[in-house]
Amino acid sequence: MLAAAASVKLSTAGTATAPKMALFKPLHLPPLFAAAAAAAAGPRPLSLSARPLYRQQDPFFLASRVASPAPPPPSATADGARPVEAAPAGAAPEEAARRAKIGVYFATWWALNVIFNIYNKKVLNAFPYPWLTSTLSLAAGSAIMLASWATRIAEAPATDLDFWKALSPVAIAHTIGHVAATVSMAKVAVSFTHIIKSGEPAFSVLVSRFFLGEHFPAPVYFSLLPIIGGCALAAITELNFNMIGFMGAMISNLAFVFRNIFSKKGMKGKSVSGMNYYACLSMLSLVILLPFAFAMEGPKVWAAGWQKAVAEIGPNFVWWVAAQSVFYHLYNQVSYMSLDEISPLTFSIGNTMKRISVIVASIIIFHTPVQPINALGAAIAILGTFIYSQV
Repeated sequence: MLAAAASVKLSTAGTATAPKMALFKPLHLPPLFAAAAAAAAGPRPLSLSARPLYRQQDPFFLASRVASPAPPPPSATADGARPVEAAPAGAAPEEAARRAKIGVYFATWWALNVIFNIYNKKVLNAFPYPWLTSTLSLAAGSAIMLASWATRIAEAPATDLDFWKALSPVAIAHTIGHVAATVSMAKVAVSFTHIIKSGEPAFSVLVSRFFLGEHFPAPVYFSLLPIIGGCALAAITELNFNMIGFMGAMISNLAFVFRNIFSKKGMKGKSVSGMNYYACLSMLSLVILLPFAFAMEGPKVWAAGWQKAVAEIGPNFVWWVAAQSVFYHLYNQVSYMSLDEISPLTFSIGNTMKRISVIVASIIIFHTPVQPINALGAAIAILGTFIYSQV
């Protein structure tokens, strides 16, 4: 009778309040009494197993544990980068090597970008057709990478239709940003274009906040004030101000922020390196840009402008075009290799700090006249970028 009562009690508990099963410990009955109890109790409920009843955790407790997310690390940064933690003794050399690798990427990226900007401005001064100039830059990069894959200098990526679909919005943003920046360079001084483009972190934060729903600490928003104010001061005091050049730089900022965000997302879960990713991006952007370049300028305009440039400058003009096209691909390729290792906002910071060397080099080489108030605006914008990187 005790065995039967225990069996009935267990059956009632299993059918009425299933979560309370976990409160009972395993109950082992002698074989004879267990058989009698089973016969007296009738068919066993479906909720009970033939195996012994093992202690379980309360399912409601498990649900509460699953529902409550782990708190974020207190030292997480605004751009989503993982906090720097004390690494084990064996991991210190690896971390140092990784940081040195990123430093080499950044230094190479900045140097190549300075060379590209110098030759790009020389070409645009003699041949003011930014649509063709932009197309030649993408074509040169595509040709370099196709040759590298064909000769097995670089391993060709394994891509599928889903990869190219994910790459499409990145290519559209890249094409818009590339052409807009080239249009700006054709209309205004290199230094002015890059002063305006130093406001990219502001665009990055605002896009992340209003389009991606990300939140940042208050100091991040306050650090944008000197960036925006410095760019505005530089713009209103520019001696050779041009609205098309100004708007081209602003559109380029916005487009490149979207490109960086989409690129970082597209590279997650993909077995494609940053170098090959940018190669595919160049090829797709070239396909997108070609019809617009023919529609905006056209072969007749290009032929007449080319003959004029060669007549005025000589054979060096051809080398300028080749140099600006090749160095454009190289500096972007290195920047995407660094994007493999860093977050989009860190990429934007590095991109802005790079502009210091470009601005200084272009002022020296092209003898760009700069007013003190204009230089002050540029300094405030760059200082704002430094403050932004710190907070």
